[in-house]
Amino acid sequence: MHDAYDLFRNGTQLLERRDFHAAAVPLARARALEPDKSSVREALGRAYFGAQRYSEAAEEFEAVVAQHPTDDYALFCLGRCLQQLGRHAEARAPLTLAATLRPERADYRLYRERARRQADAA
Repeated sequence: MHDAYDLFRNGTQLLERRDFHAAAVPLARARALEPDKSSVREALGRAYFGAQRYSEAAEEFEAVVAQHPTDDYALFCLGRCLQQLGRHAEARAPLTLAATLRPERADYRLYRERARRQADAA
């Protein structure tokens, strides 16, 4: 039986190697053991996003944002998930907040503007 920390470390090592599908397995097990750990939820969200499992990734980032509403990275990732799901109007709020919290991040501004344009075009 692995403890949550070992599972987390294994999962993040797989993430670093960009083995997203494999990373999701230990990270999901770590989340089952430690559902309130934002670091585990964020890493699992990253794994799901990389594996193109956007709905599941959005759930993980929503959980992080619920605990840490000013976590710019989690807000950005949540917005990106919503964009990938075609939910551009919904993506605007977290992307706007992320860009407001970290105005120096050009990537946050870029995706915020893309969400705005895509939502307006719909």
